[in-house]
Amino acid sequence: MQNYQACFVAFSALAVTACGTTSPRKANSASSTKTMSSQTKSAAERVDETRAGALRFSKWRLANGLEIILAPDENARAVAYTTWFRVGSRNENEPQGETGLAHLFEHLMFTQTESAQADGDFDRQMEAAGGSSNAMTDVDFTAYVNVVPPGELALAARLEADRMQNLALKPEQIETERGVVMEERLSAVEDSVDGTLDEILSQAAYKTHPYRWPVIGYMDHIKKVPQKAITQFYRTHYSPNNAVVIVTGKFNPEAALSTIAEHYSHLSATQTPTPAPVTEQAPVAGARKTIEWPVPADRLAIAVGAPSLAHPDRAAFEVMDAILSVGPGSRLHRALVVDSEIASSADCQANPTRENGLYIFWVQMREGHKASEAETHINRIIGDLAQNPVSDAELARAKNRLAMDFWLSLANSEGRAEQLGVFEIATGSYRNMLDRDTQIQNVSAADVQRVARHYLLQRPQV
Repeated sequence: MQNYQACFVAFSALAVTACGTTSPRKANSASSTKTMSSQTKSAAERVDETRAGALRFSKWRLANGLEIILAPDENARAVAYTTWFRVGSRNENEPQGETGLAHLFEHLMFTQTESAQADGDFDRQMEAAGGSSNAMTDVDFTAYVNVVPPGELALAARLEADRMQNLALKPEQIETERGVVMEERLSAVEDSVDGTLDEILSQAAYKTHPYRWPVIGYMDHIKKVPQKAITQFYRTHYSPNNAVVIVTGKFNPEAALSTIAEHYSHLSATQTPTPAPVTEQAPVAGARKTIEWPVPADRLAIAVGAPSLAHPDRAAFEVMDAILSVGPGSRLHRALVVDSEIASSADCQANPTRENGLYIFWVQMREGHKASEAETHINRIIGDLAQNPVSDAELARAKNRLAMDFWLSLANSEGRAEQLGVFEIATGSYRNMLDRDTQIQNVSAADVQRVARHYLLQRPQV
């Protein structure tokens, strides 16, 4: 502790101490045409259009506010049809005991619409067509992902448009899914050392920030939130003017836009509340806590501040993260896992968020070694990174690793849709995705040193 205080402002750490031998459960996160017909244009307003190599991207908006991003690829074998709602856990009413609603709808959206014959109709139709479906919830968004054969794009559009505003939300279905989420929380948080640490970190790091409660929600809220509040959440946030449909893969963009307009144009826009501006920079103050848990070895988690995905520091921060924690040659892995052999794993995590968030060091100690040993190593590693420029070779290696990971994430239709969605929601425009690799390559050793000093040394830590 004294070592960190010598070079950090208000440093603190959160550790879990081994007190038994029971292992915890692991925690769970056709060819295109060159122009659009006049009929399609009248149904949708073009927002912008751009190219990236052989790929074309275009963005459109319907009269009811639905935004559509199209990225056709004639070499693809499938279509990724994704819907991104600008509602995540940050949009919940925590003071009223309504956390976890965004995640609950990740489940409820697969129940039944007013026009469906039975519960689970969405998945049955999707599977019958040879497609697959999934969903994910985060602090800033909820996304629904369908991968379908090229000839089934219309099916995806029809099913997604139907459940956007026509869920039946029968009381018995709500209660069934409530029970499923409660079991999920037991596994992911109450029975998980990582889930418990993550929740404690957020509670300590944030005071007023809308990222302070867990995406899955608090157990007491999940149990007690009334069905009326659940229905109202849906009516408020699930609307075309609060959504972006992103389609990537093998499809005709003119036909796709026409199909989407046909199925969504009748839906009504709603009054969706604008989130209050976030001014809090986390962590707001240093904090330290040690908890007892029946695990065979100590677990260490340290949280510092991280820039948002759109922040000017983000590219340099990602290069710094790659030097610290990405790959077997990273400084953290070498020091803790390879050289000293005091840890079995050492990683860092900074989510792509719309607001400034947290950067978390996760270290799993080996039996017989204390979390304090890892603190000493991390102190030395961070101090060196903040005080001494990285070598040209290490900087190039980090950039190359990030470039490889970035382009691999765009290699298939589903990955491309996910990256487009994350950048659209978190930065305000999918086009920022297309600039990220260039921004990474322009990062200098001085930039890495600057962000390490600012975010790791000069800010409070939890």
